[in-house]
Amino acid sequence: MPEIEQHIEALIFASEQGIRVEEIIFCLQAALGTDIDEEAVSNHISSITSRYQNPDLAIELIKINNGYQFLTKKAHHTVISQLQLQRSKKKLSQAALETLAIIAYRQPVTKLEVEQIRGVNCDYSIQKLMEKELITISGKADTVGRPLLYATSHLFADYMGINNIKDLPRISEVDASASTIGQQQD
Repeated sequence: MPEIEQHIEALIFASEQGIRVEEIIFCLQAALGTDIDEEAVSNHISSITSRYQNPDLAIELIKINNGYQFLTKKAHHTVISQLQLQRSKKKLSQAALETLAIIAYRQPVTKLEVEQIRGVNCDYSIQKLMEKELITISGKADTVGRPLLYATSHLFADYMGINNIKDLPRISEVDASASTIGQQQD
């Protein structure tokens, strides 16, 4: 039954962790009403494992902790670790997100203006946003002391999943109820 093998392959692929043979059997029986034994599932898993040993493929089926999981082959670990490093850089704290939103909507903006809006010191958030290359220094203000002006970088649109700044929702479009404090009375 080739479709059973495809179902097993799909289950292994969709599982976030290793999936055990017992779990595969349960899922197949529950979803398809198919009576399948452990030996048949093991045979299908062997077949899948053989197909993924092809050197042209970047992933392989591995048995880990009595379960099966698709993993990238060791030859690609350097590239994958670079991706994970890049993605870990993208995680932002709530303070950094607030600072980034202010800069995005008010750019170019000085650190003092951001701090006046947020009501707290923004040194750390601005430093982290600069390190993550989400904001850049766009110049100096024509005011006393010539403070630095901050704007979003070219990576900002990629991080936010937009094409350009004009794609950001208008502040008037943001749900007003999300910014209220306490309970509303009718």
